[in-house]
Order: sequence, then structure tokens, then C-alpha cells
Amino acid sequence: MGAASKMASTLHMSDDNWKRHANPWSVWTRLAAIPLMLAAVWSRVWLGWWCLVPIAAVMLWLWLNPFVFRPIHTPTTWSAKGIYGEKLWFKDKWPVTADHRRIQRLLIVVGGPAAISLIAYGLVSLEIWPTAFGATLMIMGQLWRIDRFGVLYEEQKRAGTVQ
Repeated sequence: MGAASKMASTLHMSDDNWKRHANPWSVWTRLAAIPLMLAAVWSRVWLGWWCLVPIAAVMLWLWLNPFVFRPIHTPTTWSAKGIYGEKLWFKDKWPVTADHRRIQRLLIVVGGPAAISLIAYGLVSLEIWPTAFGATLMIMGQLWRIDRFGVLYEEQKRAGTVQ
């Protein structure tokens, strides 16, 4: 079991939870949590230690998110197809082509640390531009990942390996 599969099982991502996570409301509200988390951390300037309350609220939402929306049994939207493709990726990497693996590695190895470094620098120094640029990189990376996973799902659907 790879690191990604271990993470999915640690988060108790059952088949039903994946279907709930594929709900477009789940996808878009998780993405919306990124700027909310940044604002919560930034609020330390105004709230002091009380900033831990909005930080905890965003973290609680991120944890609850895959459990609160109705399940999507047949993916028809871009985001639902992306999450179904992500589930394929976590479950078994064999159907993933070399092109998909290369793009995923690029997004994770290059994009992730760059975005996190910019966000961390911006939040520590309270500079808006590195924070905003890092958040933009992070969100664009997530959107690209979802898109690539959607393509993976569509390829597997055409090949008849998924419904």
C-alpha cells in the first residue's frame, strides 16, 4: 500500500465517503477553505491567540467535508469525474499512464513546495503578494490535479474498466 492509499484509509475514505466527496459542493467548498484558512492564520494580527478558533473551524470543516454531502453515484460533472479519477489513483495505480504519473509528480514535487513556501513566507512576514501568489499556485495545482484525474476517469470509462 502506497503513501496515498494509506492516507485515504487513515481518513476513513470508504466507497460511500468517496461518492460524497465527489459531490461538487464538497469539491468547491474544500477549495474555498484555502483562502479561509489563510485569513484565519492572518487574523492572528487582530485576534492574537483567538485566531486558533477560526483555524480550528476550518480544520474541522475539512475533516467533516467528505461526510456531509449527498453521494454522487454516477459522475457527470467535471469535479465528480475528477474525484472518481482520484479514487482510481488511490485505489490502484496500474491504470495510470506514464503521462499522468509525470504530471502528478510535477504537481506534487514542484508545485506543492513552491506554493507552501510562498504561503508560509507571506503569512510569517504578513505580505499579501507572496501569500496570494502561493494560494493561487496551490488552487491552480489542485484544479489541474482534479482535471487530470477526470481525464484518467474518462480514459478508464472508455476502456470499460469503470462504470
